[in-house]
Amino acid sequence: MLLGCMRKAYPAIPPSWTSSFGGIKDEQYIDILRRTILADAKPENVILLEIEPEKQKTRIDFAATEALLGIESVCVTKIKKCGRELFYDHHGTETRIERIYNRVIFDELGRRPDLKLQFSFQDELDVTWVAHPNWYYRISKHSLPFIKTAHTSPAFFADEFSAFAKATADRPAGEDIEDYVLKPLYSFAGLGVDMEPTREKLAALKNPHQWILQKKVEYASFVPTVDGQKSKAELRMMFIWSEQGEPVLLNNLVRMSQGKMMGVDFNKDKTWVGSSIALHEQ
Repeated sequence: MLLGCMRKAYPAIPPSWTSSFGGIKDEQYIDILRRTILADAKPENVILLEIEPEKQKTRIDFAATEALLGIESVCVTKIKKCGRELFYDHHGTETRIERIYNRVIFDELGRRPDLKLQFSFQDELDVTWVAHPNWYYRISKHSLPFIKTAHTSPAFFADEFSAFAKATADRPAGEDIEDYVLKPLYSFAGLGVDMEPTREKLAALKNPHQWILQKKVEYASFVPTVDGQKSKAELRMMFIWSEQGEPVLLNNLVRMSQGKMMGVDFNKDKTWVGSSIALHEQ
């Protein structure tokens, strides 16, 4: 939908330019998204699950998803549990939930003790998750220390960093903690990130295996803005992963920043930041 709006606003964009990959057309992209999220279920038996979706900053994203897929955005507090099944109020009718497009951020859930849920994400339920809540724990930052390539930023569990630093200290380009960022393993939107870690801070961690140290990356300020200051940018590859196949690269997302990190909390009161898409000739 964003690409369609861009084409209307800027007719000079060549038709061959797109944000998608693999020769996928706009209508094909929506069809793949629909098949992955809905599968064989009826739209009324599929929900987008979030915490107070009507108050989220990504509300326009939810509205687009509702319009394109015909599903509803539902708050976690509105879900009812009966045995192993979940239900919600669909236009006055208690309707069973067969599939959940999960958009809940779990550390936000932990910061909201006022939320009263009638089910637990740890329950054994007769429902299909898209994606499963466990993905939040198994993928994302937890996978970084295991990825060792020439093209990725080195990362270590905090309790394993000292041994690595000691092994490299005698080398000409020896590693030290000042070259790294300290991150809680399970957090979102930059919460708890320490840009200036020290060995004293590292020693004070109660559970260092739930923290990682990732080598700092210097983002290039290269996007000209009307305010004079150039913005930094990060290009994210967006995959979709169906139940029957492997991850497939479909689209991209550009995150822009003028702060120390990408993300809303580090770019408050700044302009020419946020999100967009990058176009390329296909």
